[in-house]
Amino acid sequence: MELAIILLMLLVFVGVGAVKLSAQSTVTQLSFPFRRREQLFTPVERNFLELLEKAVGHEFRIVCRVRLSDLISVKRGTASKNGKVALAKAVGKQLDFVLCRKDTMDPVLALDLVYQQGKDGYKLQRDWFVNGALDAAKVPHMRVKVKSGYTVSEVRESIELKLIPYRKALAQEPLVNGNGRLPDGNKRPTRPLRSSRVAA
Repeated sequence: MELAIILLMLLVFVGVGAVKLSAQSTVTQLSFPFRRREQLFTPVERNFLELLEKAVGHEFRIVCRVRLSDLISVKRGTASKNGKVALAKAVGKQLDFVLCRKDTMDPVLALDLVYQQGKDGYKLQRDWFVNGALDAAKVPHMRVKVKSGYTVSEVRESIELKLIPYRKALAQEPLVNGNGRLPDGNKRPTRPLRSSRVAA
């Protein structure tokens, strides 16, 4: 009789332990079935990012993998239904790189890589929605066909061609804005209060 009670208690402990382990493993598998990726960028993206940094990194901040919906917004006066549909489409779209002004982080140019990836391609077909949305928002869009042997100067020249409207608009900005600051945020120079000459 005692042996039966001991075996029954042992069976209950084993059963409770098995249920707890099963529940923990199920929670772990269902809630967070993740592992760390080895690389944040593909080799193609990483190589092109290095080229971009060398070509225009001194002037622009380069932001990677930007959702289209983070770059544009719906115009005022747009019908609510149309705005929601357009925004839902924009949420699903992603741009590979965006060049932003260093001082204001305003987007200046969106870039997408285009390359053959084995049998499949990456952004081989032009996306009419992305092009139309960026055109409407007046953000230039550049598609770069990836190939080996690009030089920094080639990348810089092709970007400069897309930045011609931006450069013209920048040249028309007033040297000093309404709050007495230059476009880079620094205060405008003022005349000295005292003479810089040594008194005789």
